[in-house]
Amino acid sequence: MARNNNHKDNMGMRTTLGKETKFNGVMRFKDSLKIDGRFDGEIISNGFLYVEHGAEIKADIKVGSVVIGGVVHGNIEAVDKLEMLSTGKVYGNIKTKVLKIADGVIFEGKCEMIKNSDTIDIFSDTVTNLKRTAQGARS
Repeated sequence: MARNNNHKDNMGMRTTLGKETKFNGVMRFKDSLKIDGRFDGEIISNGFLYVEHGAEIKADIKVGSVVIGGVVHGNIEAVDKLEMLSTGKVYGNIKTKVLKIADGVIFEGKCEMIKNSDTIDIFSDTVTNLKRTAQGARS
């Protein structure tokens, strides 16, 4: 099973938690972070997170975008994009605008797709349907 390592090479990771690193707490970062080791707690950023194959995360994650190649136990919210590589394992709910899942991924949880609020038309229903709905509620 081939791994795709182009993500981390092309992104120029600003910060890396190495394989021997164990970190507990709240992690905040600005640009990009690659985790090779273990992390327990919470991760918050508008930036890019890369969870390397072999990394183990027990945390709720809220980031701009994320690529998962390791194991994550916790909920993930990626505002822009969430990608799971073939080695990725996610045990928790996910919420994102764009989702990419490779063959072989293990995912146990619920998925919610973020809709672009600019494209939602709250007035898209016809007046007739709105009247029927309102009348049905009164009965």
